[in-house]
Amino acid sequence: MNSTVDTKCVQAGYTPKQGEPRQVPIYQSTTFKYDTSEQMGKLFDLEASGYFYTRLQNPTNDLVAEKIAALEGGVAAMLTSSGQAANFYAVFNICECGDHFISSSSIYGGTYNLFGVSMKKMGIECTFVDNDISEEELQKLIRPNTKCIFGETITNPTVNVFDIEKFANVAHKNGIPLIMDNTFATPVNCRPFEWGCDIVTHSTTKYMDGQAVSVGGAIVDSGNFDWMAHAEKFPGLCTPDESYHGLTYATKFGKLAYITKATAQLMRDFGSIQSPQNAFYISLGLETLHVRMAKHCANAKAVAEFLDKNDKIAWVHYPDLENDKSHALQQKYLPKGSCGVIAFAVKGGRDAAIKFMDNLKFASIVTHVADAKTCILHPASHTHRQLSDEQLREAGVDPDLIRFSVGIEDVDDIINDIKQALECI
Repeated sequence: MNSTVDTKCVQAGYTPKQGEPRQVPIYQSTTFKYDTSEQMGKLFDLEASGYFYTRLQNPTNDLVAEKIAALEGGVAAMLTSSGQAANFYAVFNICECGDHFISSSSIYGGTYNLFGVSMKKMGIECTFVDNDISEEELQKLIRPNTKCIFGETITNPTVNVFDIEKFANVAHKNGIPLIMDNTFATPVNCRPFEWGCDIVTHSTTKYMDGQAVSVGGAIVDSGNFDWMAHAEKFPGLCTPDESYHGLTYATKFGKLAYITKATAQLMRDFGSIQSPQNAFYISLGLETLHVRMAKHCANAKAVAEFLDKNDKIAWVHYPDLENDKSHALQQKYLPKGSCGVIAFAVKGGRDAAIKFMDNLKFASIVTHVADAKTCILHPASHTHRQLSDEQLREAGVDPDLIRFSVGIEDVDDIINDIKQALECI
């Protein structure tokens, strides 16, 4: 049955048979037994499907990954230990030493550091671009060894909307995929595959969990990118893998090639698996995702409108505001609402921002975002503190920027907490 995203949040991924548990079972086991050596050998050769060691695959994880794939409209998904691991695997699955890729500069600080520093040490170069770059200027940055373009649907922490079609047009013109982190929007509010994106990542730690109890990530493949049509660019998928007796992922697994390689090769070698217990928590969170996202968006819009009219506020960025620079893109890609995250600044700069934050009563100062509880962070002092002032400006992060993640509490209580904290400045 072709159901809506709301129904898929509750029903997709797991259909119990008669007498089986109604809720997704937790397969809390590292290993799985087989009767013969031949049966297990076929698993190691990728000649049969099944489970033998949780570092590669686990039934609980696969059921939850299947639900996330259904929500995004993809063909397959893989869970990882964190959103950071998901972004690394997503790019590294198709990039090798000597390759190049392009990323939006307006991304989470940890991802910026991963791409610009750690992957550079691996011989993979990243060019960062402004989200407002034209297709013509973006095309000039494409090289023969460029393997993908990366962006965030809603940027963290600047809360700008990424123009999916613009970047997808350039990517596909050059025979490379567009990879997008859809954490803030979630598939409830935006399904990037419908706009030309090829691969989606998530920090499941955020809205998908919603309760701040489990760290995790996910990668979803749309199945739409034709790897063999551009085989010379993607040897990892389109030429024999000698570590699996010379099989070629793209020819053997077709639309499942990308996720199969990520699982069988990268997860095998790096081991950033999500625990079955954490996957179970994500499964619970997904069941209410559609309900929570509607509340987050309604609350955030009310808070943004309050901030926008307050004379102690220097500026506000929230795509759902009609005067926001991302509003047209929000209307196009996220008509149900963007997310619960607002970026703003109080007048008086960094010191005033810190005083405001320290005087909040129930909005928590935490290294977290996109949670049922309202939380707040000053990126220049926290998540982005590893970046220089020049890198901060390149990423669009002002020193006075406050990232305010609006929860699902009563919106009047949230606004009143902001009011009393502003009065302390």
